[in-house]
Amino acid sequence: MLTHLSIRDVVLIERLDLPFSPGLTVLTGETGAGKSILLDSLGLTLGERASAGLVRAGAEQASVTACFELAPGHPLPGLLAEQGILIDDPRDPLVLRRIVTVDGRSRAYINDQPAGVTLLRRAASLLVEIQGQHEQMGLADQSTHLDLLDAFGVPADLRADTAAAYRAWMEATAELAAAQAAMENAAREEDWLRQSVEDLSSLAPQEDEETHLAGLRQSLQQGERRGEAIAAGAGRTVACATAAPPGPAAALRGASRTLQRLLPAAGEDDAAAGGADRLAHDALAALERAEEALGEAETLLSRLAADAESDPHLLEQTEERLFALRAAARKHGVSVPELPGLLAAFADRLAALDSGNARIGALQEAVRTRRARFEDTAGRLSAARETTARRLEQAVTAELRPLRLERARFFVSLPPLPPEAWTARGREQAAFQIAANPGQPPGPLAKVASGGELSRLMLALKVVLAGRSAVPTLVFDEVDSGVGGATASAIGDRLARVGHDVQVLVVTHSPQVAARGDAHLRISKSVTKGRTETRAEPLSAAQRREEIARMLAGDTITEAARAAADSLLQG
Repeated sequence: MLTHLSIRDVVLIERLDLPFSPGLTVLTGETGAGKSILLDSLGLTLGERASAGLVRAGAEQASVTACFELAPGHPLPGLLAEQGILIDDPRDPLVLRRIVTVDGRSRAYINDQPAGVTLLRRAASLLVEIQGQHEQMGLADQSTHLDLLDAFGVPADLRADTAAAYRAWMEATAELAAAQAAMENAAREEDWLRQSVEDLSSLAPQEDEETHLAGLRQSLQQGERRGEAIAAGAGRTVACATAAPPGPAAALRGASRTLQRLLPAAGEDDAAAGGADRLAHDALAALERAEEALGEAETLLSRLAADAESDPHLLEQTEERLFALRAAARKHGVSVPELPGLLAAFADRLAALDSGNARIGALQEAVRTRRARFEDTAGRLSAARETTARRLEQAVTAELRPLRLERARFFVSLPPLPPEAWTARGREQAAFQIAANPGQPPGPLAKVASGGELSRLMLALKVVLAGRSAVPTLVFDEVDSGVGGATASAIGDRLARVGHDVQVLVVTHSPQVAARGDAHLRISKSVTKGRTETRAEPLSAAQRREEIARMLAGDTITEAARAAADSLLQG
Protein backbone atom coordinates (compact mmCIF):
# COMPACT_ATOMS: atom_id res chain seq x y z
CA MET A 1 0.00 0.00 0.00
CA LEU A 2 0.97 3.67 -0.34
CA THR A 3 2.65 4.85 2.87
CA HIS A 4 4.12 8.23 1.98
CA LEU A 5 3.98 10.84 -0.76
CA SER A 6 6.56 13.63 -1.02
CA ILE A 7 5.98 16.46 -3.49
CA ARG A 8 8.44 19.20 -4.38
CA ASP A 9 7.73 22.18 -6.66
CA VAL A 10 4.70 20.80 -8.51
CA VAL A 11 2.41 23.57 -9.83
CA LEU A 12 1.16 25.27 -6.63
CA ILE A 13 2.84 22.89 -4.19
CA GLU A 14 6.28 23.95 -2.98
CA ARG A 15 6.86 21.27 -0.38
CA LEU A 16 4.44 18.63 0.86
CA ASP A 17 4.97 15.38 2.78
CA LEU A 18 1.89 13.23 3.34
CA PRO A 19 1.63 9.97 5.30
CA PHE A 20 -1.03 7.43 4.37
CA SER A 21 -2.59 4.65 6.39
CA PRO A 22 -4.57 1.49 5.60
CA GLY A 23 -8.30 1.63 5.06
CA LEU A 24 -10.28 4.50 3.54
CA THR A 25 -8.61 7.92 3.31
CA VAL A 26 -10.81 10.79 2.13
CA LEU A 27 -9.47 13.96 0.52
CA THR A 28 -11.73 17.00 0.70
CA GLY A 29 -11.47 20.70 -0.01
CA GLU A 30 -13.15 23.49 -1.86
CA THR A 31 -13.32 23.40 -5.64
CA GLY A 32 -10.04 24.65 -7.08
CA ALA A 33 -8.07 24.00 -3.90
CA GLY A 34 -5.68 21.71 -5.73
CA LYS A 35 -6.93 18.16 -5.21
CA SER A 36 -6.21 17.41 -8.87
CA ILE A 37 -2.60 18.57 -8.36
CA LEU A 38 -2.25 15.95 -5.66
CA LEU A 39 -3.55 13.23 -7.99
CA ASP A 40 -1.39 14.49 -10.86
CA SER A 41 1.63 14.29 -8.58
CA LEU A 42 0.83 10.71 -7.65
CA GLY A 43 0.24 9.98 -11.34
CA LEU A 44 3.79 11.12 -12.15
CA THR A 45 5.22 8.36 -9.97
CA LEU A 46 2.92 5.89 -11.72
CA GLY A 47 4.38 6.70 -15.13
CA GLU A 48 1.82 9.16 -16.44
CA ARG A 49 2.93 11.69 -19.03
CA ALA A 50 5.17 14.49 -17.73
CA SER A 51 5.16 18.07 -18.93
CA ALA A 52 7.02 21.27 -18.15
CA GLY A 53 3.71 22.79 -16.98
CA LEU A 54 3.92 20.71 -13.81
CA VAL A 55 7.05 22.54 -12.62
CA ARG A 56 6.27 25.32 -10.12
CA ALA A 57 7.03 28.81 -11.42
CA GLY A 58 10.58 29.81 -10.52
CA ALA A 59 11.76 26.24 -9.84
CA GLU A 60 14.26 24.31 -11.94
CA GLN A 61 12.53 20.97 -11.55
CA ALA A 62 9.64 19.17 -9.91
CA SER A 63 9.97 15.87 -8.09
CA VAL A 64 7.54 13.41 -6.55
CA THR A 65 8.43 10.37 -4.44
CA ALA A 66 5.94 7.65 -3.49
CA CYS A 67 6.75 4.95 -0.93
CA PHE A 68 4.92 1.63 -0.81
CA GLU A 69 4.86 -1.39 1.46
CA LEU A 70 4.45 -4.73 -0.29
CA ALA A 71 2.53 -7.66 1.10
CA PRO A 72 4.27 -11.07 1.20
CA GLY A 73 4.05 -12.80 -2.17
CA HIS A 74 3.37 -9.61 -4.13
CA PRO A 75 4.41 -10.11 -7.80
CA LEU A 76 6.32 -6.81 -8.13
CA PRO A 77 9.72 -8.02 -6.77
CA GLY A 78 9.70 -10.76 -9.40
CA LEU A 79 9.00 -8.26 -12.19
CA LEU A 80 11.77 -5.95 -10.99
CA ALA A 81 14.24 -8.83 -10.62
CA GLU A 82 13.73 -9.67 -14.30
CA GLN A 83 14.90 -6.11 -15.08
CA GLY A 84 17.93 -6.29 -12.78
CA ILE A 85 16.41 -4.33 -9.88
CA LEU A 86 16.68 -6.48 -6.77
CA ILE A 87 14.87 -5.92 -3.49
CA ASP A 88 17.14 -7.20 -0.71
CA ASP A 89 14.41 -7.46 1.90
CA PRO A 90 10.74 -7.62 0.86
CA ARG A 91 9.89 -5.77 4.08
CA ASP A 92 11.84 -2.72 2.91
CA PRO A 93 9.77 0.09 1.35
CA LEU A 94 9.54 0.31 -2.41
CA VAL A 95 10.27 3.84 -3.63
CA LEU A 96 9.09 5.28 -6.96
CA ARG A 97 10.52 8.68 -7.87
CA ARG A 98 9.98 10.96 -10.84
CA ILE A 99 11.79 14.21 -11.68
CA VAL A 100 10.56 16.68 -14.31
CA THR A 101 12.74 19.59 -15.45
CA VAL A 102 11.63 22.96 -16.81
CA ASP A 103 12.33 21.80 -20.37
CA GLY A 104 9.79 18.97 -19.96
CA ARG A 105 12.28 16.13 -19.67
CA SER A 106 11.78 13.54 -16.99
CA ARG A 107 13.75 10.87 -15.16
CA ALA A 108 12.33 7.90 -13.29
CA TYR A 109 13.80 5.84 -10.47
CA ILE A 110 12.77 2.66 -8.69
CA ASN A 111 14.55 2.22 -5.35
CA ASP A 112 17.00 4.92 -6.51
CA GLN A 113 17.94 2.90 -9.59
CA PRO A 114 17.25 4.54 -12.98
CA ALA A 115 14.24 3.02 -14.72
CA GLY A 116 12.46 3.62 -18.00
CA VAL A 117 8.93 5.01 -17.95
CA THR A 118 7.63 1.76 -19.46
CA LEU A 119 8.97 -0.24 -16.53
CA LEU A 120 7.66 2.38 -14.13
CA ARG A 121 4.17 1.99 -15.60
CA ARG A 122 4.36 -1.80 -15.39
CA ALA A 123 5.43 -1.60 -11.76
CA ALA A 124 2.76 1.00 -10.94
CA SER A 125 0.04 -1.15 -12.49
CA LEU A 126 0.70 -3.67 -9.72
CA LEU A 127 0.53 -1.01 -7.02
CA VAL A 128 -2.27 1.47 -7.77
CA GLU A 129 -5.53 1.60 -9.73
CA ILE A 130 -7.10 4.97 -10.46
CA GLN A 131 -10.80 5.35 -11.25
CA GLY A 132 -11.60 8.93 -12.21
CA GLN A 133 -14.01 11.19 -14.02
CA HIS A 134 -11.88 11.47 -17.11
CA GLU A 135 -9.49 8.54 -17.03
CA GLN A 136 -9.86 4.95 -15.97
CA MET A 137 -7.09 2.57 -15.09
CA GLY A 138 -7.33 -1.01 -13.89
CA LEU A 139 -10.80 -2.44 -14.36
CA ALA A 140 -11.32 -0.52 -17.60
CA ASP A 141 -8.39 -2.49 -19.04
CA GLN A 142 -9.95 -5.58 -20.64
CA SER A 143 -6.71 -7.54 -20.32
CA THR A 144 -7.35 -7.77 -16.55
CA HIS A 145 -10.89 -9.14 -16.80
CA LEU A 146 -10.09 -12.82 -17.28
CA ASP A 147 -7.86 -12.93 -14.20
CA LEU A 148 -10.51 -11.16 -12.12
CA LEU A 149 -13.20 -13.54 -13.30
CA ASP A 150 -11.01 -16.53 -12.49
CA ALA A 151 -10.20 -15.11 -9.07
CA PHE A 152 -13.91 -14.65 -8.35
CA GLY A 153 -14.59 -18.36 -8.37
CA VAL A 154 -12.98 -20.51 -11.08
CA PRO A 155 -11.23 -23.52 -9.48
CA ALA A 156 -7.47 -23.00 -9.37
CA ASP A 157 -6.69 -26.68 -10.02
CA LEU A 158 -8.72 -26.58 -13.26
CA ARG A 159 -6.76 -23.53 -14.42
CA ALA A 160 -3.49 -25.27 -13.51
CA ASP A 161 -4.49 -28.45 -15.39
CA THR A 162 -5.37 -26.40 -18.47
CA ALA A 163 -2.04 -24.58 -18.37
CA ALA A 164 -0.13 -27.86 -17.96
CA ALA A 165 -2.04 -29.48 -20.85
CA TYR A 166 -1.32 -26.47 -23.06
CA ARG A 167 2.40 -26.55 -22.26
CA ALA A 168 2.55 -30.27 -23.05
CA TRP A 169 0.77 -29.68 -26.35
CA MET A 170 3.11 -26.81 -27.26
CA GLU A 171 6.19 -28.89 -26.37
CA ALA A 172 5.03 -31.71 -28.63
CA THR A 173 4.21 -29.21 -31.38
CA ALA A 174 7.66 -27.63 -31.13
CA GLU A 175 9.32 -31.05 -31.19
CA LEU A 176 7.34 -32.02 -34.28
CA ALA A 177 8.20 -28.76 -36.04
CA ALA A 178 11.89 -29.23 -35.26
CA ALA A 179 11.83 -32.81 -36.56
CA GLN A 180 10.04 -31.77 -39.74
CA ALA A 181 12.48 -28.93 -40.33
CA ALA A 182 15.41 -31.28 -39.79
CA MET A 183 13.87 -33.76 -42.24
CA GLU A 184 13.41 -31.07 -44.88
CA ASN A 185 16.97 -29.81 -44.46
CA ALA A 186 18.39 -33.31 -44.52
CA ALA A 187 16.39 -34.23 -47.61
CA ARG A 188 17.68 -31.17 -49.48
CA GLU A 189 21.30 -32.13 -48.82
CA GLU A 190 20.99 -35.92 -48.67
CA ASP A 191 23.49 -36.66 -51.48
CA TRP A 192 26.08 -34.31 -50.06
CA LEU A 193 25.46 -35.68 -46.57
CA ARG A 194 25.93 -39.30 -47.64
CA GLN A 195 29.14 -38.46 -49.54
CA SER A 196 30.46 -36.54 -46.54
CA VAL A 197 29.73 -39.45 -44.20
CA GLU A 198 31.40 -41.85 -46.63
CA ASP A 199 34.50 -39.66 -46.95
CA LEU A 200 34.80 -38.99 -43.24
CA SER A 201 34.17 -42.63 -42.38
CA SER A 202 36.92 -43.64 -44.81
CA LEU A 203 39.21 -41.06 -43.21
CA ALA A 204 38.15 -42.27 -39.73
CA PRO A 205 39.46 -39.29 -37.74
CA GLN A 206 40.39 -40.06 -34.15
CA GLU A 207 40.28 -37.89 -31.09
CA ASP A 208 43.57 -35.98 -30.50
CA GLU A 209 44.97 -37.52 -33.68
CA GLU A 210 46.25 -34.20 -35.05
CA THR A 211 48.33 -33.56 -31.93
CA HIS A 212 49.81 -37.06 -32.08
CA LEU A 213 50.61 -36.87 -35.79
CA ALA A 214 52.12 -33.39 -35.54
CA GLY A 215 54.38 -34.56 -32.72
CA LEU A 216 55.37 -37.71 -34.61
CA ARG A 217 56.10 -35.72 -37.75
CA GLN A 218 58.35 -33.31 -35.85
CA SER A 219 60.16 -36.21 -34.20
CA LEU A 220 60.69 -37.98 -37.53
CA GLN A 221 61.94 -34.79 -39.17
CA GLN A 222 64.41 -34.25 -36.35
CA GLY A 223 65.55 -37.89 -36.59
CA GLU A 224 66.07 -37.55 -40.32
CA ARG A 225 68.21 -34.45 -39.86
CA ARG A 226 70.22 -36.21 -37.09
CA GLY A 227 70.79 -39.28 -39.28
CA GLU A 228 72.04 -37.11 -42.12
CA ALA A 229 74.55 -35.42 -39.79
CA ILE A 230 75.78 -38.78 -38.45
CA ALA A 231 76.12 -40.23 -41.93
CA ALA A 232 78.10 -37.22 -43.03
CA GLY A 233 80.49 -37.59 -40.08
CA ALA A 234 80.91 -41.30 -40.65
CA GLY A 235 81.49 -40.71 -44.33
CA ARG A 236 84.26 -38.25 -43.65
CA THR A 237 85.90 -40.66 -41.18
CA VAL A 238 85.82 -43.52 -43.68
CA ALA A 239 87.04 -41.22 -46.41
CA CYS A 240 89.98 -40.24 -44.23
CA ALA A 241 90.75 -43.86 -43.48
CA THR A 242 90.66 -45.00 -47.11
CA ALA A 243 91.98 -41.91 -48.80
CA ALA A 244 94.77 -42.29 -51.41
CA PRO A 245 98.41 -41.98 -50.07
CA PRO A 246 99.33 -40.37 -47.96
CA GLY A 247 95.98 -40.84 -46.23
CA PRO A 248 95.94 -40.81 -42.42
CA ALA A 249 95.39 -44.54 -42.00
CA ALA A 250 98.10 -45.48 -44.53
CA ALA A 251 100.43 -42.92 -43.06
CA LEU A 252 99.90 -44.34 -39.60
CA ARG A 253 100.59 -47.90 -40.80
CA GLY A 254 103.71 -46.79 -42.79
CA ALA A 255 105.09 -44.89 -39.85
CA SER A 256 104.56 -47.91 -37.61
CA ARG A 257 106.46 -50.27 -40.01
CA THR A 258 109.35 -47.83 -40.30
CA LEU A 259 109.67 -47.39 -36.58
CA GLN A 260 109.56 -51.17 -36.06
CA ARG A 261 112.59 -51.56 -38.36
CA LEU A 262 114.52 -49.05 -36.31
CA LEU A 263 113.94 -50.87 -33.06
CA PRO A 264 116.54 -53.51 -31.95
CA ALA A 265 115.75 -57.07 -32.74
CA ALA A 266 114.91 -59.45 -29.98
CA GLY A 267 117.96 -60.40 -27.95
CA GLU A 268 120.01 -57.35 -29.00
CA ASP A 269 121.56 -55.17 -26.33
CA ASP A 270 118.94 -52.48 -25.54
CA ALA A 271 121.51 -50.45 -23.76
CA ALA A 272 123.45 -49.98 -26.97
CA ALA A 273 120.42 -48.45 -28.62
CA GLY A 274 120.30 -45.72 -26.03
CA GLY A 275 117.63 -43.06 -25.55
CA ALA A 276 116.63 -42.84 -29.25
CA ASP A 277 115.18 -46.33 -29.18
CA ARG A 278 113.07 -45.46 -26.19
CA LEU A 279 111.60 -42.50 -28.04
CA ALA A 280 110.91 -44.72 -31.03
CA HIS A 281 109.10 -47.17 -28.74
CA ASP A 282 106.98 -44.36 -27.39
CA ALA A 283 106.22 -43.05 -30.87
CA LEU A 284 105.28 -46.53 -32.06
CA ALA A 285 102.94 -46.94 -29.07
CA ALA A 286 101.32 -43.61 -29.85
CA LEU A 287 100.83 -44.60 -33.50
CA GLU A 288 99.24 -47.86 -32.41
CA ARG A 289 96.89 -45.98 -30.10
CA ALA A 290 95.96 -43.61 -32.91
CA GLU A 291 95.18 -46.57 -35.18
CA GLU A 292 93.03 -48.10 -32.45
CA ALA A 293 91.21 -44.76 -31.82
CA LEU A 294 90.51 -44.32 -35.51
CA GLY A 295 89.12 -47.84 -35.67
CA GLU A 296 87.03 -47.30 -32.58
CA ALA A 297 85.63 -44.05 -34.06
CA GLU A 298 84.65 -45.91 -37.21
CA THR A 299 82.91 -48.58 -35.17
CA LEU A 300 81.01 -46.08 -32.98
CA LEU A 301 79.93 -43.99 -35.96
CA SER A 302 78.70 -47.12 -37.72
CA ARG A 303 76.63 -48.11 -34.69
CA LEU A 304 75.29 -44.53 -34.30
CA ALA A 305 74.31 -44.47 -37.95
CA ALA A 306 72.55 -47.80 -37.55
CA ASP A 307 70.62 -46.53 -34.51
CA ALA A 308 69.62 -43.28 -36.25
CA GLU A 309 68.47 -44.99 -39.37
CA SER A 310 64.73 -44.13 -39.90
CA ASP A 311 62.06 -45.39 -42.19
CA PRO A 312 61.60 -42.66 -44.84
CA HIS A 313 58.18 -44.08 -45.67
CA LEU A 314 56.91 -43.52 -42.12
CA LEU A 315 57.49 -39.74 -42.34
CA GLU A 316 55.81 -39.67 -45.72
CA GLN A 317 52.83 -41.64 -44.43
CA THR A 318 52.57 -39.43 -41.33
CA GLU A 319 52.55 -36.25 -43.39
CA GLU A 320 50.00 -37.63 -45.84
CA ARG A 321 47.65 -38.53 -42.96
CA LEU A 322 48.08 -35.16 -41.24
CA PHE A 323 47.53 -33.22 -44.45
CA ALA A 324 44.45 -35.31 -45.29
CA LEU A 325 42.89 -34.55 -41.89
CA ARG A 326 43.58 -30.83 -42.23
CA ALA A 327 42.16 -30.75 -45.75
CA ALA A 328 38.95 -32.41 -44.54
CA ALA A 329 38.68 -29.91 -41.68
CA ARG A 330 39.07 -26.97 -44.09
CA LYS A 331 36.47 -28.43 -46.40
CA HIS A 332 33.86 -28.57 -43.64
CA GLY A 333 34.90 -25.36 -41.90
CA VAL A 334 35.88 -26.96 -38.60
CA SER A 335 39.07 -27.73 -36.72
CA VAL A 336 40.69 -31.17 -36.96
CA PRO A 337 39.67 -32.13 -33.37
CA GLU A 338 36.04 -31.46 -34.35
CA LEU A 339 36.05 -33.97 -37.21
CA PRO A 340 34.99 -37.01 -35.11
CA GLY A 341 32.05 -35.04 -33.68
CA LEU A 342 31.14 -33.79 -37.14
CA LEU A 343 31.10 -37.32 -38.47
CA ALA A 344 28.82 -38.39 -35.61
CA ALA A 345 26.49 -35.44 -36.26
CA PHE A 346 26.32 -36.20 -39.99
CA ALA A 347 25.63 -39.83 -39.20
CA ASP A 348 22.83 -38.84 -36.81
CA ARG A 349 21.28 -36.64 -39.48
CA LEU A 350 21.39 -39.48 -41.94
CA ALA A 351 19.90 -41.83 -39.38
CA ALA A 352 17.17 -39.28 -38.69
CA LEU A 353 16.52 -39.05 -42.38
CA ASP A 354 16.34 -42.80 -42.70
CA SER A 355 14.03 -43.22 -39.71
CA GLY A 356 12.45 -39.77 -39.87
CA ASN A 357 9.09 -40.74 -41.28
CA ALA A 358 8.40 -43.14 -38.45
CA ARG A 359 9.48 -40.60 -35.82
CA ILE A 360 7.42 -37.83 -37.38
CA GLY A 361 4.40 -40.09 -37.42
CA ALA A 362 4.84 -40.75 -33.70
CA LEU A 363 5.24 -37.05 -32.99
CA GLN A 364 2.13 -36.20 -35.00
CA GLU A 365 0.17 -38.68 -32.94
CA ALA A 366 1.57 -37.15 -29.73
CA VAL A 367 0.48 -33.69 -30.89
CA ARG A 368 -3.03 -34.95 -31.64
CA THR A 369 -3.28 -36.67 -28.26
CA ARG A 370 -2.02 -33.68 -26.30
CA ARG A 371 -4.22 -31.25 -28.19
CA ALA A 372 -7.24 -33.42 -27.45
CA ARG A 373 -6.33 -33.40 -23.76
CA PHE A 374 -5.97 -29.62 -23.77
CA GLU A 375 -9.32 -29.19 -25.53
CA ASP A 376 -11.00 -31.43 -22.98
CA THR A 377 -9.48 -29.59 -20.01
CA ALA A 378 -10.01 -26.17 -21.58
CA GLY A 379 -13.62 -27.10 -22.32
CA ARG A 380 -14.24 -27.84 -18.66
CA LEU A 381 -12.51 -24.56 -17.78
CA SER A 382 -14.78 -22.69 -20.22
CA ALA A 383 -17.85 -24.24 -18.58
CA ALA A 384 -16.61 -23.24 -15.14
CA ARG A 385 -15.99 -19.69 -16.35
CA GLU A 386 -19.49 -19.51 -17.84
CA THR A 387 -21.00 -20.46 -14.49
CA THR A 388 -18.76 -18.04 -12.61
CA ALA A 389 -19.57 -15.24 -15.07
CA ARG A 390 -23.29 -15.57 -14.39
CA ARG A 391 -22.67 -15.40 -10.64
CA LEU A 392 -20.46 -12.34 -11.06
CA GLU A 393 -23.13 -10.64 -13.19
CA GLN A 394 -25.73 -11.18 -10.48
CA ALA A 395 -23.43 -9.97 -7.71
CA VAL A 396 -22.40 -6.78 -9.52
CA THR A 397 -25.91 -5.99 -10.75
CA ALA A 398 -27.15 -6.26 -7.18
CA GLU A 399 -24.65 -3.58 -6.19
CA LEU A 400 -25.74 -1.17 -8.94
CA ARG A 401 -29.19 -0.25 -7.59
CA PRO A 402 -27.98 1.43 -4.36
CA LEU A 403 -25.46 3.39 -6.46
CA ARG A 404 -28.23 4.94 -8.58
CA LEU A 405 -27.49 2.66 -11.49
CA GLU A 406 -30.72 0.71 -11.11
CA ARG A 407 -31.36 0.74 -14.87
CA ALA A 408 -27.92 -0.57 -15.70
CA ARG A 409 -27.09 -4.21 -16.28
CA PHE A 410 -23.65 -5.73 -15.96
CA PHE A 411 -22.54 -8.51 -18.31
CA VAL A 412 -19.52 -10.75 -18.61
CA SER A 413 -18.80 -11.74 -22.20
CA LEU A 414 -16.61 -14.77 -22.94
CA PRO A 415 -15.84 -14.55 -26.67
CA PRO A 416 -14.02 -17.66 -27.94
CA LEU A 417 -10.57 -17.31 -29.42
CA PRO A 418 -9.52 -18.87 -32.73
CA PRO A 419 -7.31 -21.95 -32.28
CA GLU A 420 -4.17 -20.04 -33.24
CA ALA A 421 -4.83 -17.63 -30.35
CA TRP A 422 -5.38 -20.27 -27.66
CA THR A 423 -3.07 -19.90 -24.67
CA ALA A 424 -2.26 -21.58 -21.38
CA ARG A 425 -5.16 -19.58 -19.94
CA GLY A 426 -7.70 -21.33 -22.14
CA ARG A 427 -9.73 -20.84 -25.29
CA GLU A 428 -11.56 -17.59 -24.52
CA GLN A 429 -11.05 -14.08 -23.31
CA ALA A 430 -13.27 -12.16 -20.91
CA ALA A 431 -14.81 -8.73 -21.30
CA PHE A 432 -16.81 -6.85 -18.68
CA GLN A 433 -19.66 -4.92 -20.34
CA ILE A 434 -22.45 -2.61 -19.28
CA ALA A 435 -25.85 -1.78 -20.68
CA ALA A 436 -26.56 1.64 -19.12
CA ASN A 437 -30.26 1.64 -20.00
CA PRO A 438 -32.92 -0.97 -20.84
CA GLY A 439 -32.95 -1.89 -24.50
CA GLN A 440 -29.38 -0.74 -25.00
CA PRO A 441 -26.92 -3.39 -26.15
CA PRO A 442 -24.05 -3.99 -23.74
CA GLY A 443 -20.73 -2.38 -24.59
CA PRO A 444 -17.24 -1.90 -23.14
CA LEU A 445 -17.14 -0.28 -19.71
CA ALA A 446 -15.18 2.80 -20.72
CA LYS A 447 -17.38 3.59 -23.74
CA VAL A 448 -20.96 3.09 -22.57
CA ALA A 449 -21.11 4.77 -19.17
CA SER A 450 -20.50 8.43 -18.34
CA GLY A 451 -17.61 9.42 -16.10
CA GLY A 452 -19.63 9.36 -12.86
CA GLU A 453 -21.53 6.22 -13.83
CA LEU A 454 -18.32 4.49 -14.76
CA SER A 455 -16.69 5.36 -11.43
CA ARG A 456 -19.69 3.99 -9.53
CA LEU A 457 -19.68 0.89 -11.70
CA MET A 458 -16.01 0.40 -10.91
CA LEU A 459 -16.85 0.78 -7.24
CA ALA A 460 -19.52 -1.90 -7.52
CA LEU A 461 -17.04 -4.20 -9.20
CA LYS A 462 -14.46 -3.51 -6.53
CA VAL A 463 -16.97 -4.30 -3.79
CA VAL A 464 -17.66 -7.68 -5.37
CA LEU A 465 -14.05 -8.39 -6.33
CA ALA A 466 -12.40 -6.92 -3.22
CA GLY A 467 -9.26 -8.79 -2.22
CA ARG A 468 -9.03 -10.71 -5.51
CA SER A 469 -6.53 -8.37 -7.19
CA ALA A 470 -2.82 -7.99 -6.45
CA VAL A 471 -3.20 -4.20 -6.55
CA PRO A 472 -3.18 -2.95 -2.93
CA THR A 473 -4.22 0.70 -3.47
CA LEU A 474 -7.32 2.11 -5.18
CA VAL A 475 -7.88 5.77 -5.98
CA PHE A 476 -11.37 7.13 -6.74
CA ASP A 477 -11.62 10.67 -8.05
CA GLU A 478 -15.07 12.13 -7.31
CA VAL A 479 -16.88 8.81 -7.56
CA ASP A 480 -19.83 10.60 -5.92
CA SER A 481 -20.10 13.33 -8.57
CA GLY A 482 -23.68 14.34 -9.27
CA VAL A 483 -25.25 12.27 -6.50
CA GLY A 484 -26.24 12.92 -2.92
CA GLY A 485 -28.38 11.69 -0.10
CA ALA A 486 -28.93 7.96 0.01
CA THR A 487 -26.78 7.32 -3.06
CA ALA A 488 -23.83 9.17 -1.54
CA SER A 489 -24.31 7.20 1.68
CA ALA A 490 -24.33 3.97 -0.30
CA ILE A 491 -21.13 5.01 -2.04
CA GLY A 492 -19.48 5.83 1.27
CA ASP A 493 -20.60 2.51 2.74
CA ARG A 494 -19.15 0.58 -0.18
CA LEU A 495 -15.88 2.51 -0.17
CA ALA A 496 -15.52 1.66 3.52
CA ARG A 497 -16.22 -2.01 2.79
CA VAL A 498 -13.58 -2.08 0.06
CA GLY A 499 -11.22 -0.34 2.49
CA HIS A 500 -11.37 -3.38 4.76
CA ASP A 501 -9.52 -5.38 2.10
CA VAL A 502 -7.35 -2.81 0.31
CA GLN A 503 -6.21 0.76 0.79
CA VAL A 504 -8.65 3.27 -0.72
CA LEU A 505 -8.07 6.97 -1.45
CA VAL A 506 -11.10 8.98 -2.54
CA VAL A 507 -11.42 12.61 -3.60
CA THR A 508 -14.92 13.64 -2.59
CA HIS A 509 -17.31 16.58 -2.23
CA SER A 510 -19.85 14.46 -0.39
CA PRO A 511 -20.06 14.74 3.41
CA GLN A 512 -21.70 11.29 3.51
CA VAL A 513 -18.59 9.79 1.89
CA ALA A 514 -16.16 11.90 3.90
CA ALA A 515 -17.74 10.75 7.15
CA ARG A 516 -16.91 7.10 6.37
CA GLY A 517 -13.16 7.68 6.11
CA ASP A 518 -10.65 6.11 8.44
CA ALA A 519 -8.36 9.10 7.76
CA HIS A 520 -9.12 12.57 6.43
CA LEU A 521 -6.89 14.97 4.46
CA ARG A 522 -8.04 18.53 3.77
CA ILE A 523 -6.70 20.28 0.67
CA SER A 524 -6.59 24.06 0.84
CA LYS A 525 -5.15 26.98 -1.06
CA SER A 526 -3.66 30.15 0.37
CA VAL A 527 -1.74 33.22 -0.78
CA THR A 528 1.52 34.06 0.99
CA LYS A 529 3.67 37.01 -0.08
CA GLY A 530 1.88 37.20 -3.37
CA ARG A 531 2.32 33.49 -4.16
CA THR A 532 -0.51 30.99 -4.26
CA GLU A 533 0.22 27.69 -2.55
CA THR A 534 -1.69 24.44 -2.15
CA ARG A 535 -1.46 22.65 1.19
CA ALA A 536 -2.72 19.34 2.56
CA GLU A 537 -3.08 18.47 6.21
CA PRO A 538 -4.35 15.45 8.15
CA LEU A 539 -7.36 16.38 10.28
CA SER A 540 -7.93 15.61 13.92
CA ALA A 541 -11.36 14.46 15.10
CA ALA A 542 -12.43 18.03 15.92
CA GLN A 543 -11.10 19.41 12.64
CA ARG A 544 -12.81 16.64 10.77
CA ARG A 545 -16.14 17.55 12.36
CA GLU A 546 -15.71 21.16 11.22
CA GLU A 547 -14.75 20.12 7.67
CA ILE A 548 -17.80 17.87 7.27
CA ALA A 549 -20.00 20.64 8.70
CA ARG A 550 -18.52 23.02 6.10
CA MET A 551 -19.30 20.50 3.36
CA LEU A 552 -22.90 20.39 4.63
CA ALA A 553 -23.51 24.11 5.23
CA GLY A 554 -21.13 25.98 2.94
CA ASP A 555 -19.24 29.09 4.04
CA THR A 556 -21.25 29.68 7.21
CA ILE A 557 -21.03 26.73 9.56
CA THR A 558 -24.05 26.48 11.86
CA GLU A 559 -24.65 24.39 14.93
CA ALA A 560 -27.21 22.47 12.94
CA ALA A 561 -24.50 21.63 10.42
CA ARG A 562 -22.21 20.49 13.23
CA ALA A 563 -24.98 18.34 14.63
CA ALA A 564 -25.55 16.82 11.20
CA ALA A 565 -21.82 16.20 10.92
CA ASP A 566 -21.86 14.41 14.28
CA SER A 567 -24.74 12.27 13.05
CA LEU A 568 -22.85 11.30 9.91
CA LEU A 569 -19.65 10.53 11.83
CA GLN A 570 -21.52 8.37 14.32
CA GLY A 571 -23.43 6.54 11.59
